[in-house]
Amino acid sequence: MDFYGFYMGEEFEAWRYLGAQVSSHGTTFRTFAPNALRISLIGDFNQWQETPMEKIYDGNFWEVTVPEAKESMRYKYRIYRQDGSFLDHCDPYGLSSELRPHNASVICSLKHHTFRDQEWMAGRGAAFRQAVNIYELHAGSWRKKGDGSEDWYSYEELAKLLIPWLKKNGYNYVELMPLSEHPSDESWGYQNTGFFAPTSRYGTPRQLQKFVDLCHQNQIGVLLDFVPVHFAVDDYALWNYDGTALYEYPHRDVGRSEWGSCNFMHSRGEVRSFLQSAACYWLEEYHFDGLRMDAVRNLIYWQGQPERGENHPSLQFLRTMNEGLKKRFPDAMLIAEDSTNYPGVTKPVSEGGLGFDYKWDLGWMHDTLCYFQTEPRLRPEHYHELTFSMQYYYQERYLLPLSHDEVVHGKATILQKMYGAYEDKFPQGRAFYLYMMAHPGKKLNFMGNEIGQLREWDEKREQDWCLLDFPIHNAFLRFMREINILYLNTPALYQEDYSPSGFQWLKSDQDGSCCYIFERRCQKQRILFLFQFSDQPYSVSGLSLPGNVRWLEPLINTDWQEYGGQTKKSKAKHCPGKNGFQITLTPFSGQCFKITENES
Repeated sequence: MDFYGFYMGEEFEAWRYLGAQVSSHGTTFRTFAPNALRISLIGDFNQWQETPMEKIYDGNFWEVTVPEAKESMRYKYRIYRQDGSFLDHCDPYGLSSELRPHNASVICSLKHHTFRDQEWMAGRGAAFRQAVNIYELHAGSWRKKGDGSEDWYSYEELAKLLIPWLKKNGYNYVELMPLSEHPSDESWGYQNTGFFAPTSRYGTPRQLQKFVDLCHQNQIGVLLDFVPVHFAVDDYALWNYDGTALYEYPHRDVGRSEWGSCNFMHSRGEVRSFLQSAACYWLEEYHFDGLRMDAVRNLIYWQGQPERGENHPSLQFLRTMNEGLKKRFPDAMLIAEDSTNYPGVTKPVSEGGLGFDYKWDLGWMHDTLCYFQTEPRLRPEHYHELTFSMQYYYQERYLLPLSHDEVVHGKATILQKMYGAYEDKFPQGRAFYLYMMAHPGKKLNFMGNEIGQLREWDEKREQDWCLLDFPIHNAFLRFMREINILYLNTPALYQEDYSPSGFQWLKSDQDGSCCYIFERRCQKQRILFLFQFSDQPYSVSGLSLPGNVRWLEPLINTDWQEYGGQTKKSKAKHCPGKNGFQITLTPFSGQCFKITENES
């Protein structure tokens, strides 16, 4: 390890030196604890009796080699403070952990799995001009073996169930909510104790490697939520690690987050190297295709509050980390969950940006959901809530998220958010999702949304798959499947996502209607979308399209009977009359057409 780089916050591979390093001679344990009085190693190999560790290098690092320490054995560091008291800590760089409520680290080697995803790894990339349709997943509550809160599938078992579902339903990426070890199920993985240890709830590190490998062999990319802002307060982990605030701020006014957890002190180089190494570790050792960085707002501004000013140490940390990760993994995605309007989030660091590939468009998400929660007769007054996103869209490379955050804490599920009675929610939900697929930007949808989940997400229960016994939910799933597949197979819907040439409004005027018309384009394809978000029908008369258009071929109508609507499916082409195209839109509906031009 580069010790100077470690102290300066420039190290990306600290896990190769620190932690439990397995060799043919036993296991060497190393930890960074500059303010400890002394440290002993305890574990299965010494009957949990103390084996003293020695200071090495500059006296801030501690080391011991134990020939008897083998893989799968548990261990902790007993760290004595300057006053002589001690706490037993898990290893900050530990690669595996016990199942909660136990918290010892577990000796682990990552060399046993041989990846067979070479073809995928050679062809992957940031996918700016490709389709990206992400299925966000909480590994413990998508499906369960039984009714118990801990009836989880292992990583390997989950892969065998999940991969066919993703392929059948038109998703080409899965994003896993945080897998770093965490003590509380209710935190969903966002308050970590083991930043290098995959949670043992779902099995072993080797099984997680196999999960990613199997996904890649089936042409599915795998993204991981990464939490670089804060960590759990549990005293056996990072809190007061060496008897002092080593990873966190020493003062509560900035040391505690809005979630009650400890904020990382990003001004310390050792902390930056720890987090950068963790990010690098997941991409290197597990072949993840990218990281979604959580709560970036709290890295841009102090405590996430713009009025408190920019947090310059954490901004520099972001730039250094993203630039370093891109040098090492130029084909991996870096995604920011950021609710601010801070400029340049997706610009390269070399151009003054933060170096992310994508940014969640939380403004689009908020405005669109608010619109669909509005009573239909009032929607004309809110017409431009749906046009506003295109006024700022090209400032960043945006990804459209409908994440877990939108289906918890009393917010209601996506389908439940639609205004009106039960029967009215489905046509609006179909129109809403077609609008999402039509809008520029990569896509993310949380598990359960595709079946019209009506109950808010609960991490202790699986999704309500019994809903598919009801024809209206089954039809909704069919609709979701077909628009996903349409998206994956229609280059006009993704190739020019971040070029103004890929989108054109044809009707975006506030004339008292709820009708929106626009076109998506790429070099060889044109796709037309028409939406009526009112509870009344709307006749589009004299629609004139750019170019020498021959006909419109129907691809999707959200009101087709096979999706639960009222309109009989027709593939009849629409030809322009003397005054252009004439099309009638049913209430709460959207239609999609392929545009065919006359040969020149």
